[in-house]
Amino acid sequence: MSEQVIALNVLKVGGSLSRWPELPALGREIGRLGAQHSLLVVPGGGEFADTVRDHYRRYPLSETTAHRMALLAMDQYGCLLGDLVPDSILVTDLLMARQAAASRQTPILLPSSLLIQADPLPHSWQVTSDAIAAWVAGLVHAPRLILLKDVDGLFSSDPTQNEMAGLLSQIAVNELADHRGGVDEYLATVLTSVDIDAWVINGQHPERLAELLQAGRTQGTHITHGLDRLEQAER
Repeated sequence: MSEQVIALNVLKVGGSLSRWPELPALGREIGRLGAQHSLLVVPGGGEFADTVRDHYRRYPLSETTAHRMALLAMDQYGCLLGDLVPDSILVTDLLMARQAAASRQTPILLPSSLLIQADPLPHSWQVTSDAIAAWVAGLVHAPRLILLKDVDGLFSSDPTQNEMAGLLSQIAVNELADHRGGVDEYLATVLTSVDIDAWVINGQHPERLAELLQAGRTQGTHITHGLDRLEQAER
């Protein structure tokens, strides 16, 4: 008989969360949840990636060089998370990730070697850890992709510019392609090719992550593959 393949929920920990004091508490909650649910953590880039952006502005770096440096920035953030998530293990490939999850450890993917070898995405600043996490989720046939950020989800407009901007509880992938802000520009392209339940939630409230994993819903934005809201209203 073939060995049962573990379904991994892919969890991207946004680099913006490294600027907030809640990150250690989030790390502890991820470790606790990793013992109950099969998780695969994909790190963001955060201030490590900001350093790459600064050097990209200062020097005539090629897109490919900047892309590889940004992937290494994700590795650095992943190493940081490795010390904040209890019972976690740093992995560089998906087989190691599945083996760790099967042992009720929480694998944290250092993605540079995997991405440089496969080279699946454009070398552009339009591609960030959001799209990379979605690509990883597609590879492992994840039942759910969770993007943890320092905001409650996606908004109807920029909430820093418009105090009337409302939180979108749901958005279809085809609508996401025209949405600006909150996620990278290439995420919709990746999600179009994979059938994954995706969410954007606030990592400063770790209880929302627990609620989503346990109940299937929480405060945030659910990215769906269904009809957009206008088409739904017309039916």
